[in-house]
Amino acid sequence: MRYLLRVLLACLVLFAGGCAGTSGQSSGDSPSWAPGMATVRAAELPAEARRTLELIDAGGPFPYEKDGSVFGNFEGELPKQPRGHYHEYTVRTPGEDDRGARRIVTGSAGETYYTDDHYESFKAVLR
Repeated sequence: MRYLLRVLLACLVLFAGGCAGTSGQSSGDSPSWAPGMATVRAAELPAEARRTLELIDAGGPFPYEKDGSVFGNFEGELPKQPRGHYHEYTVRTPGEDDRGARRIVTGSAGETYYTDDHYESFKAVLR
């Protein structure tokens, strides 16, 4: 009986460890421009974020005056780059009267990031 419990416990530990590696955190599948950063596939973003990506790809028009403005990365959550490298775009949030907390930030080298908590955390968008 003890042997069986040990085997079950070992399996549980292995299972839990394996699941931790699939939480969106990088385990080798982060892009080179966002080493160690959590990732999300563009197709898995909320519909409003996918629409914002379409607008970015088309060059607009954008629904908010601040869309396309320089993102300063003052929080330091994105890789350090010279000022002007990053630009931000609003992702509509249903039920919000203002711009809400969701944004897409792009880099001038083609990088794309998504935040749904107003720059507290980001995921690299795999496109």
